[in-house]
Amino acid sequence: MTEDKITGTLVFTVFTAVLGSFQFGYDIGVINAPQEVIISHYGYILGIPLDDRKATNNYTINSTKEITTAPYLGDSIPTPLAEEETTASTSLITMLWSLSVSSFAVGGMIASFFGGWLGDHLGRIKAMLVANILSLVGALLMGFSKLGPSHILIISGRSISGLYCGLISGLVPMYIGEIAPTTLRGALGTLHQLAIVTGILISQIVGLNFILGNHERWHILLGLSAVRAIIQSLLLFFCPESPRYLYIKLDEEVKAKKSLKRLRGGVDVTKDITEMRKEKEEASSEQKVSIIQLFTNSSYRQPILVALMLHVAQQFSGINGIFYYSTSIFQTAGISQPVYATIGVGAINMVFTALSVFLVEKAGRRSLFLIGMSGMFVCAIFMSLGLILLDKLAWMSYVSMVAIFLFVSFFEIGPGPIPWFMVAEFFSQGPRPAALAIAAFSNWTCNFIVALCFQYIAKFCGPYVFFLFAGVVLAFTLFTFFKVPETKGKSFEEIAAEFRKKSSSAKVPKAAVEMEFLGATETV
Repeated sequence: MTEDKITGTLVFTVFTAVLGSFQFGYDIGVINAPQEVIISHYGYILGIPLDDRKATNNYTINSTKEITTAPYLGDSIPTPLAEEETTASTSLITMLWSLSVSSFAVGGMIASFFGGWLGDHLGRIKAMLVANILSLVGALLMGFSKLGPSHILIISGRSISGLYCGLISGLVPMYIGEIAPTTLRGALGTLHQLAIVTGILISQIVGLNFILGNHERWHILLGLSAVRAIIQSLLLFFCPESPRYLYIKLDEEVKAKKSLKRLRGGVDVTKDITEMRKEKEEASSEQKVSIIQLFTNSSYRQPILVALMLHVAQQFSGINGIFYYSTSIFQTAGISQPVYATIGVGAINMVFTALSVFLVEKAGRRSLFLIGMSGMFVCAIFMSLGLILLDKLAWMSYVSMVAIFLFVSFFEIGPGPIPWFMVAEFFSQGPRPAALAIAAFSNWTCNFIVALCFQYIAKFCGPYVFFLFAGVVLAFTLFTFFKVPETKGKSFEEIAAEFRKKSSSAKVPKAAVEMEFLGATETV
């Protein structure tokens, strides 16, 4: 169809939009590679003696190994008081490092509620421009962190960057979904997810010790995203506003037509305008549903609980423990160059995300989710076995490494992308915005819990840590098998009927056209 061709304006606009998604991925991965360098710098800033800093580094980097306190060379064995001070220093640095990682998720958690609201009030383009102010401030705080109290500036900068990513996780998929031609909406929507994993990979490469991940340049690595924020802000001035926003929200038909003609290359846009007119009528006839109503109304209760469980499963599977702490996990597994193994994880992540674009439209959503979770369950067991038997069998380090690579692959086949658009398919136009908001909030909240607690869980459980995640993954696999309906190729009415089978007292909600797969974001 002529109206569904790919135009230069469309390519330029989608590329500009997903620069925000790229930033999201970069911020997830950037903190990983220079971990040892930043922890050492924290010790320097806080005035912790060098020997204490070494113990702290060993503890925080190798968090799944116990530390024996070695006597100082040429000194007598440390007194209990000295050991106490070392332990206190170690605990303080571990806490500050955990906050440096997890404060990003706090920002995302807060902002995830406001992406749609900001987009509706300012328009999609202006909302992304305003969000870039947050990105710029966060990047500058981290970029100049070497000149001041580094731990405070990094934690603050990560929090503000998290606010930016929380907004972007709603704005980018929304904008791309609204400017894309119907037949290209699924494919273009997945570029958001692909840009995220590309951002993770690039952050790992530039974080290599000989590039930016060293004592001299680590602050440049953290502040580099300011460049992306400035470039995207300039490019956004040349992007057309969402025609759906102009027509449905502002009732500006002339401006909507002009925007559509730019995106479609000047072809006749009557069909698009007719579609939007119908969508506007449907939206005005269906009442908005609040977050509280999702839980109090029996028609929505079961779908929202299933939706939330899918998001909790995604985060509590242990995937972000691997993304945030992969370098230290590889180091514990005895890999001599853990940073390169981490980059390998990023590359596999990107390849399988691209593969999932094709798989997700061919196989069922539920089937892929179950395959992904089952594979992750097996990999988690082998990860722990590899770490436990490492002292007895040196080749077990490779078992752990392969298990991590496969774990990430299985994640991107199913549990990575699927929860986001299954939530969209569970609900009609009225309850959908509230459902997506609470789903995003639960996703970010779980992300925060994992980021904050993984260090402590890893220290407590030692090499058995992934047995814990295996148990969690198994529980969610069983839940999915018994409770989650298949949504591929089904209308909203048919999906609602599946839920009504499980809850006979549920009221029939209003029917609406099934939402196209928008490829909304995932926190890795």
